Amino acid sequence: MISINCIAVDDEPPALRQMMEYIDKVPYLKLLATFDNAIDALNFLKENSVDLIFLDIQMEYLSGIELLNLLNRKPRIILTTAYDSYALQAFALEVDDYLLKPISFERFFKATEKIYTVLSEKIQPEIKDTTKHDDPRNYFFVKSEFRIQRVDFDEILYIEGLKEYLIIHTGAGKIYTLQSFGEILDKLPEWNFIRVHKSFIVALDKIDSVRKNRIFIGDEDIPVGATYRDAFINLIGK
Repeated sequence: MISINCIAVDDEPPALRQMMEYIDKVPYLKLLATFDNAIDALNFLKENSVDLIFLDIQMEYLSGIELLNLLNRKPRIILTTAYDSYALQAFALEVDDYLLKPISFERFFKATEKIYTVLSEKIQPEIKDTTKHDDPRNYFFVKSEFRIQRVDFDEILYIEGLKEYLIIHTGAGKIYTLQSFGEILDKLPEWNFIRVHKSFIVALDKIDSVRKNRIFIGDEDIPVGATYRDAFINLIGK
């Protein structure tokens, strides 16, 4: 098991204490220091190397976003904030995850597991599976109502198209977006997502069974359109 050196930065004492408790529960996380302001954290980073920063955004004098812009070498970053309005900036800065307060341990642990997987593969690279998508990111962002919403590929069950918008069905619920099927398909890894009907895209790894011209994902019954049937059958046949 690799060890991940990390620091936590948050100007709210209760939030910082919770982060310390969460980090203590994860065996591969090694907490080097905590800071209640970004300036002290920046000075620490000038002299010390870390693998991961748990970083609040809204702080006095220097924000988390401003801190990131000052770093010459960015470690892995998990933003922790009470506001979802910074999602677009976070995406532009290529942070690894964006946790909205209050943060559950389950959501925290899921974020750290992704970091652990990425760092483990760097140390012990596996033979590349050429059938998979080369983009290392396992998520994308969509415009949803009045915010930019992160969507993890592995949480998508299927995508349904209605008249003027799409519904992304995930294990955690539904995400509504005005983006088109074409825009969404460009973002999805083609080895796992396929359009099976003019109104449906499905995740292959979430399919429970296929009967006649119907796909079953849990309790959902999704039709396979005649136009898409041959391509779908050929793909699952591989």
